[in-house]
Amino acid sequence: MRLAAYAKVNLTLEVLGRRDDGYHETVSIMQTVDLADEIDLEPAGGLSVECDDPSLRGEANLAWRAAVYLAVQAGIEPRAQIFIRKRIPTGMGLGGGSSDAASVLAGLSRLWGLGLSDPELEEIAAELGSDVPFFIRGGTTLAQGRGEALTPLPSLEGLGLLLVCPRESIPDKTRAMYGRISRSHYTDGGITQRVVDNLVGGTLEVDGLHNVFETVALETFPGLRDVFQQVGEATGRRPRLSGAGPALFCLPAGEQHLADAGRALGNHRADVHLVRAIMPRLSGDAASSG
Repeated sequence: MRLAAYAKVNLTLEVLGRRDDGYHETVSIMQTVDLADEIDLEPAGGLSVECDDPSLRGEANLAWRAAVYLAVQAGIEPRAQIFIRKRIPTGMGLGGGSSDAASVLAGLSRLWGLGLSDPELEEIAAELGSDVPFFIRGGTTLAQGRGEALTPLPSLEGLGLLLVCPRESIPDKTRAMYGRISRSHYTDGGITQRVVDNLVGGTLEVDGLHNVFETVALETFPGLRDVFQQVGEATGRRPRLSGAGPALFCLPAGEQHLADAGRALGNHRADVHLVRAIMPRLSGDAASSG
């Protein structure tokens, strides 16, 4: 069975405050895009997780935890051979690890004959990480709380985005970035609500997009401010940060924006992609199966 594990961008990301359990209360509009890892699942006598990135093999991969946790919930032994081909750059704020875990949950539910529904898979996914439930659902979605409270929004399917991925990140990035924000960065969710209201009304107001980490990211990631400026000048589009960074995106975008950004970043260590917003459903969305 071959599955596609799609990346995401955060059209908005606000932090409302710190919860009693130590996590942050967030609100975000998340969008699946068609840049994807490939995952092969096969029956096996035990559990193995291999990856074409050696650092992500075995128990170091969230897919391993997903398989073990699903098996425990089902009361069975975790028996599967999992191979992941990475296409989503790691440590960028694009959710690649969470997406892989979600795809493994959905795929193993079929492989092991569990027949779990999307809501059941989302409940399991919430135990693995904040973004994992979203990737069960995908599409254009409002995520609240720790990311487990999901509300579908009008589709942006087909919208073109320019994705810019610096080739360097920082260690323990998510923890480090949350450690760099303070009460002064907290908002009340009103920015995201205005974007939601516009989407429901049939428009996407690009100027209204916001990410709490943007200012901090530009100060933290080496060379990101220069990349940000170069992309903006070359494309005429204001770059936006995805997740905790350092990936940037511009929208709407087309082939000319890709070419312009590629030329502008010729001397910078960053990769550019032209991607499109999609509406996948993991319960029936696979690259191929067999």
